[in-house]
Amino acid sequence: MKWTCAVVFTLLITSMGFAVEHTKDSLATIKKNVESKKAVLVDVREKGEWDAGHVKGAIFLPLSSLQDGITAAEQKKLPQDKVVYLHCAVGFRAKIAASLLKKYNDKVRPLPQGYEELIESGFQKSK
Repeated sequence: MKWTCAVVFTLLITSMGFAVEHTKDSLATIKKNVESKKAVLVDVREKGEWDAGHVKGAIFLPLSSLQDGITAAEQKKLPQDKVVYLHCAVGFRAKIAASLLKKYNDKVRPLPQGYEELIESGFQKSK
């Protein structure tokens, strides 16, 4: 049911012109910005995916919780003075999450790359 809502929501925002595009930043730039604390990496996958493995230092903020409205605690996880890179498994949910979070931080950038691509490119996997 949540996936159906997500698809409908995405189609709606896309048709209205509010969709956030994937970042053009390279994975090397993203990694450098995260390591230098100029940016944070937010994982919008669901709990089971997170538990199976996630990027070390990433913030867990699943899309399903964002669709119900962002809480004050979730909002505090998103620094206002840094770029917020969002990732999921393949890039689709990251775009939806970016559309939902854009009003809290205008530096939100969804990644077209998914979790596996981040690990393959040198991001550390959390143990």
